[in-house]
Amino acid sequence: LAEAIAQLEETEKILEQYRDRLEEKVELRTRELTLARDELAKNLEKLRRIMKGIVLTIVRMVEAKDPYTAGHQQRVSKLAVAIAKKLGLPEDQVNCIETASILHDIGKINVPAEILTKPGKLDDIEFMLIKMHSATGYEILKSIEFPWPVAEIVLQHHERMDGGGYPKGLKGDEISLEALIIGVADVVEAMATHRPYRPSLGIEAALSEITEGAGKRYDPDIVNACIALFEEGYEL
Repeated sequence: LAEAIAQLEETEKILEQYRDRLEEKVELRTRELTLARDELAKNLEKLRRIMKGIVLTIVRMVEAKDPYTAGHQQRVSKLAVAIAKKLGLPEDQVNCIETASILHDIGKINVPAEILTKPGKLDDIEFMLIKMHSATGYEILKSIEFPWPVAEIVLQHHERMDGGGYPKGLKGDEISLEALIIGVADVVEAMATHRPYRPSLGIEAALSEITEGAGKRYDPDIVNACIALFEEGYEL
């Protein structure tokens, strides 16, 4: 019996030593994984900053052709992000909307500057060229591996729920939520600011347009969120 007890005590000592070594290894591995996770987070944040810098550079190239819309894409992006947050969308979807909205007019880089800055009414051919910008934007962006469907959203940002938009005449659920949000933000910003062919129509006219079109051209939840923002003091 004494021998059995001694063997048991020896076994317990061995197990205790093994447990201590195992705990040390687990603690060491945990520290290594924590450091690796922190390093990965830093690298991801660096990549996000680089991507954002590249995106802003592209935006400035587009706006250099059209001084009247300088800042337009940034203002649309700011409003679209505010609407998305008002709707309670998750952070990743908000980031998607921010990127797509700031690039939504990139296709205008292919439109002659004299058309973009024309002070009078566009003729049918000129308007057709303008309407091609969403499809052109898609072609420019489709080969870039964004973590979101940015090119498709840019393609759809002039689609309307009733099928009256372009380029495909999509309806309702055929249009992504992100594109619908950007579409509303784009309309409000465009109407409320000066354009080459007309002065600003004012924010009241812009909000009246989306209110009248709620449930027809525009998603009513998006419209309500946008109106609520301005009622709370939002400024373009």
